[in-house]
Amino acid sequence: MSVLIKSVESGSAADRAGISAGQTLLSINGHDIHDVLDFRFYETERTVDVVVSDTDGTQHRHIIRKGEYDSLGLDFETYLMDKQRSCRNKCVFCFVDQTPKGMRETLYFKDDDERLSFLFGNYITLTNLSQRELERIVQMKITPINVSVHTTNPELRVRMMKNPESAHIMERLRYLAEGGIQLNCQLVLCPGWNDGAELERSLSDLFSLTPQVQSIALVPVGLTAHREGLEELRLFSSEEAKQVIETANRWAAIARAHGWGSVVWPADEFYIIAGLPFPTPGDYEDYPQLDNGVGTVALLRDEFLAALEDIDCDELPHRATIATGVSIAPYLRELADAAKEKFPGADWEVIPIVNDFFGHSITVAGLVTGGDIIRQLDGRDIKGKRLLIPQVMLRHGGDMFLDDVTPEQVEQALGVTLTAVPNDGYELLDALLGNE
Repeated sequence: MSVLIKSVESGSAADRAGISAGQTLLSINGHDIHDVLDFRFYETERTVDVVVSDTDGTQHRHIIRKGEYDSLGLDFETYLMDKQRSCRNKCVFCFVDQTPKGMRETLYFKDDDERLSFLFGNYITLTNLSQRELERIVQMKITPINVSVHTTNPELRVRMMKNPESAHIMERLRYLAEGGIQLNCQLVLCPGWNDGAELERSLSDLFSLTPQVQSIALVPVGLTAHREGLEELRLFSSEEAKQVIETANRWAAIARAHGWGSVVWPADEFYIIAGLPFPTPGDYEDYPQLDNGVGTVALLRDEFLAALEDIDCDELPHRATIATGVSIAPYLRELADAAKEKFPGADWEVIPIVNDFFGHSITVAGLVTGGDIIRQLDGRDIKGKRLLIPQVMLRHGGDMFLDDVTPEQVEQALGVTLTAVPNDGYELLDALLGNE
């Protein structure tokens, strides 16, 4: 496969060698270049043998000497140098399939691309990898890889994912583990499907691959109000959530006894559903599964209280409103109340936004839309005309909510100044105090 060169960085190694935009990259050190992983891997050498061709097919060979790991300075049409790979599964719990119609096109794309797993931490199912691609992962030591496992039972995994290729999960995980690849796993749990005895089986199978399986997140299924024609599923009850937590804690104790760390953790949502207190921050070790909502509340609380202890601010009053998801609202209210004890003149309010857009069973902050914020806060007293929201409500870049409403539209509709705050306790306290 050949890749068209879009541009060449001025003064770079490729530029000095005479490579130019419009040429096609054919190989590096005798290896064909298929995508960004090939390119990034083979360009790291101090001496690279680069073959390019002109539009008429004339080939040119360049021997380039540069610093080890220095970039050649080539840019391509897309970051991956290839099309993004889409998911071939039809998972019974897929959130994309539960998304309302009429939203922007990118929200309906399901990615399942091992390159994005390595580069950006995306989770993949391993169902669309060829043997050559598995071998490349091992050869290039592309580690860690984040894998959506869900279940290790081949028959159940096919039933849940509607793809015969999904049955080969353990042999593919084992191949990667034996090749030295570290694995972070997630299991989206659906009550009556892959919890209970099936969860015990999955954890037993995954623990057979430790320590290469370095973390496992247990995440409860999310169900929107838009499931017409989809498989019948239900949410976890409080007692079922407690059982998942008990199972995870028991397996975590086994892992710690072997010196592997805890390995397995339930997502914060399980503790909320169960009505149980969160573990201490130290129980999450180095927080390997934050992106799956594992330990986010504990970390936020720990950082916020540490920041509160250190800060001294005399300019009062401080006034602000926090709009957030239903599930996290009580915990943010606790933090705001703790801060008020130190700053008695402060006037802070936490308002949970009910998710009318996706359905009331969706309670996480990351799926709150701008339209719901506007409708539910219209006419409310926004303290100090300052509205704080979790940054996860906005897409990467911070320019838009899921429903295409912009932060500027929220500001105009409510007459406020909007601040998107990362999941960071120090920054949350700064935002509350107006130290932006």
